[in-house]
Parts: sequence; C-alpha cells; structure tokens
Amino acid sequence: MGVEFLKGHGTENDFVVLPDPEGLLDLTVARVRALCDRRRGLGADGVLRVVRPDLGPWFMDYRNADGSIAEMCGNGLRVFARYLVEADLAPLGSFTVGTRAGQRDVVAHEDGSVTLDMGPVRVTGASAAEVGGQVFEGVAVDVGNPHLACVTTTPVAALDLREQPGYDRGVFPEGVNVEFVNVLDEGALRMRVHERGVGETRSCGTGTVAAVASWLHGTGRRTGKATVDVPGGRVSVVVEQDAATLTGPAVLLARGELDRAWWDAL
Repeated sequence: MGVEFLKGHGTENDFVVLPDPEGLLDLTVARVRALCDRRRGLGADGVLRVVRPDLGPWFMDYRNADGSIAEMCGNGLRVFARYLVEADLAPLGSFTVGTRAGQRDVVAHEDGSVTLDMGPVRVTGASAAEVGGQVFEGVAVDVGNPHLACVTTTPVAALDLREQPGYDRGVFPEGVNVEFVNVLDEGALRMRVHERGVGETRSCGTGTVAAVASWLHGTGRRTGKATVDVPGGRVSVVVEQDAATLTGPAVLLARGELDRAWWDAL
C-alpha cells in the first residue's frame, strides 16, 4: 500500500494533506522537504498531517516546506477543515480543530469557504523589515505565530521578495513571517508575504490577520474589519478585542497515493 495524500489550497497557498488518524507516519524533515519540492515531489508550501488524538478534536500537525514545525496556519486550517468535511470526519457547519496554537473553532460553509476563529491577536511592539536596502517600519503581531506587518505606501507589487527580508533577530528569535501591506481604501488592503521556513507565498492566513491588526493599530483602533487581496485571491478578516475571524475559500483538487518505495527511500 502507498501513502494516501490529497492536494489543496487556500487562496493559492497550497498544501499536501496526509490522512494519518492513528499517527503512524514518520513525517521526517527529509520527507516534508521532498513532498513540498516542486521538482522532485508534489510541490507545496507545507504539509498538513491529519491526526486524531485519543482525546480531543482532530489535530492539524502543520509543517513548513523546509520541514520545520509551525504553530498555526490559517490557509492550511481552512484546507484541513474542508478535508474533514469531505471525508465525513466532521459535519458541515461548526466544529473544533486542534492546533499547536490551541483549539480553533471553524465553520465550513456550503459554498466551500471556511470561517476560522483565529484566537486573540496581539500587537506587541514596533519593529522594521529591510528589503533591497529600503527599511519598512512595522509592528510585531502575535497571531499564535510571529508576524512583522509593515503598512507602506510603496506598492507591494514592486518589492523583490525572493530573499528573506531583513529583520531584528532579537525581537524574533524563532524567525518571523513578514507582511507588506498597502491600504487601498477604508477596509480594503493589499498584501504580499514572505513566510518563515517557506519563502514568498501566494497567501498567508495568519498574515492577513496580522495585516489588518497592523492597519488598525496605525489608525489608533484595536477592532475592525477589512478585505485583504493577496496574489492568490481575497479573504475577509474581522478583529475584535479578544478574538479574530478569517473567512476564505478552501479547495481540494487532487488525491492519490505516494509510492511506498519513494517514501521509504527518504
């Protein structure tokens, strides 16, 4: 028998889904890197392993493309939730998923979109990123994982994000996701992101929440809502005093089996 997989994406932030209810797969760094490689593997920004603990809800074991473990992934969680519904492991509507950032309530809608409880969002201080010798002032935002969100008048489409933006490693010792944000109108943002352990991606769910929190912070507000346009599409974010929600599409596009000999060789 091969290793079952699915491929999916949330606003073109793409993932390999590995159903592993009993937790039997040895998901090594080498296997994650090979799976996510777009030439020698399936290609993806990350891997979502579907695990069922003895007690509690289904758990999203999320790995970045470089094999590192991440606390949370908003786009990945939407894809994860969509898989659970399609596999009849969770109902259409409301249910809970476990993540390393804590349990998250989700709502799977009939149109395939998913709304996520992203938990509390905290702006923790000022910092800055550097791209091509240009410094971008921003704020550190905790969305269960670390972000540096920079609202700028420089068109984000013009930035070269092929390399890791410079950042203060004293502020972000475990690395950081870096967002660059343009304000298009009241409640309408555009964002590009360089993700920790991945590189630039077409979207980042937690990053869109950080972008909205940063924009609100810059206007002297702690709550509000906005749409966020990313290269892969559009999502909607609501930030409240002690919680945030993210709504966007989730697509499952392929399923199959990984060759067991390929898997074992890694």
